[in-house]
Amino acid sequence: MLDIKFIRENPEKVKEGIAHKGVKIDIAHLLLVDEKRRALIQEVDLLRAAHNTASEVIAKLSGQERDARIQEVKKQKLDLGAKEFERQTVEEEFVTLMRGLPNLPLETVPVGKDERENVVLRESGKKQNFGFAPQDYVALGEKLDLIDTARAAKVSGSRFGYLKHEAPLLEFALVQMAIDFVRDEKNIKRIIKEKKLSIAPKAFIPVVPPVLVKPEVMRAMGYTERGEDEIYFLPKDNLYLVGTSEQSVGPMHMDEVFEEKSLPHRHISFSTCFRREAGTYGKDTKGILRVHQFDKVEMFVFSTPEDSRQEHELLLGIEEKLMELLGLPYRVVNICTGDLGDPAAAKYDIEAWLPGQNNGAGEYRETHSTSNTTDFQSRRLNIKVRRTGGKPEFLHMLNGTAFAIGRTLIAIMENYQQKDGTIKVPKALQKYMGGIKKIISKS
Repeated sequence: MLDIKFIRENPEKVKEGIAHKGVKIDIAHLLLVDEKRRALIQEVDLLRAAHNTASEVIAKLSGQERDARIQEVKKQKLDLGAKEFERQTVEEEFVTLMRGLPNLPLETVPVGKDERENVVLRESGKKQNFGFAPQDYVALGEKLDLIDTARAAKVSGSRFGYLKHEAPLLEFALVQMAIDFVRDEKNIKRIIKEKKLSIAPKAFIPVVPPVLVKPEVMRAMGYTERGEDEIYFLPKDNLYLVGTSEQSVGPMHMDEVFEEKSLPHRHISFSTCFRREAGTYGKDTKGILRVHQFDKVEMFVFSTPEDSRQEHELLLGIEEKLMELLGLPYRVVNICTGDLGDPAAAKYDIEAWLPGQNNGAGEYRETHSTSNTTDFQSRRLNIKVRRTGGKPEFLHMLNGTAFAIGRTLIAIMENYQQKDGTIKVPKALQKYMGGIKKIISKS
């Protein structure tokens, strides 16, 4: 949620920001509702004070004078009730309008209408020269019996899959690798030094969060105003299934105040995630690239406002380092305004090179993202930082993918495939797989 004071003082900037995100909300109307709301709050306060004073006076009166004053107080109470109802109605409209506003993009975000106007910042890693026509992961997965979507369809329907044989071992290896990396303060310190950042090299705290959250929590994270059709909802239980673990990690500290010296507060989480994939009918229907259920290792940071941009660069740096350790070619993309979700003020994607796509011609596909949501989510969740000698203020919140497991498996399979149809295991993962160096199994 945006700061109403900021909106009052910078209406044109707000209009421009939401327009760049493709959102249409009448800011002039919002400000009129806000003005009416503030006036009604003052009227209600005055009426309540007058009512309370009159009630105190009645206690000291007697006889006809007391009866007359009682009638006056009854009328005051009716007037107060009517005005309070009017105030509440206007307040509800105000809150609805405020919740409809997305976060404003930072000035570093390229202006664009959709994903076609995202900006590639750099490419990294060497693309493999196979010497043969590379296969896509679907063909590889079927031949080695690593991925079984046919049986999953019988059990769960389309856009589900079983991981089998060494594929689950690869998943667990990726999870452990990511957790080990960010729990090592030396790794964090190294990235901070390389990027010339001036933030604390604190390690990440592991957490396994719930995957079901209350409606008010999902609303507070900013995912229901636009995009609710992507989220699974369980009406009987009045709970949402998370589409990413940040949706349950961020609210961990709702209605809490961090001491400034405790920030940054960093988490690394693992969870299964669920998405309807609404609006993607006929797109990526084969395999496990775009599925309803997937596992993810996610980073999350609570930061002081002045450090959040550096924390964002740290998250991106960690994502790049993990890709480099796996030896996967990738590119970094600065997401444009029109492709930003509501909570994000800035976002980077990492897209891995998948050589087996497009009939062996290859293409880049997203495997990671990292967003700075500034104080948009913390306002909704009421999470603050207390400065030394000062009042608490809303902190900044950030998230970043360590590994989206399914898509990382795809990238490994396609980039490490061999001419004989086997798949090499990246060196960085071999120690987590009992020394397995090559995937050859099919039973």
